[in-house]
Amino acid sequence: MECPFCSPAGDEVVISNDAAYVRYDRYPVSQGHMLVIPRRHISSYLDCNEQERIALWNLVDEARKLLDREVAPDGYNIGINIGEAGGQTVMHMHIHLIPRFHGDMEDPRGGVRGVIPDKMRY
Repeated sequence: MECPFCSPAGDEVVISNDAAYVRYDRYPVSQGHMLVIPRRHISSYLDCNEQERIALWNLVDEARKLLDREVAPDGYNIGINIGEAGGQTVMHMHIHLIPRFHGDMEDPRGGVRGVIPDKMRY
């Protein structure tokens, strides 16, 4: 099966550097939901080298600045799914940058803890 992140179409790439690129998520959970993706095909953030980690987080910051201008969110969730048990469905490492807006859900407390709904509230 061909990897959907290894060969992005030119019009999909919003921001890039030598080691990674940013594109909008094809199945966004909010307006502006972006993915930050290393160019090298690796399945896990834990397999990134130092150069890739720096490049990825630099792009997270650039993408956040772009989204601040474009959609002016009230907050963000940043997440990485690792492995099937962690919810990963595309086995090419990627970081989700998800803009959040007041009122997009009734009670957002717990944020990323919501990956296990029964553990979201504490």
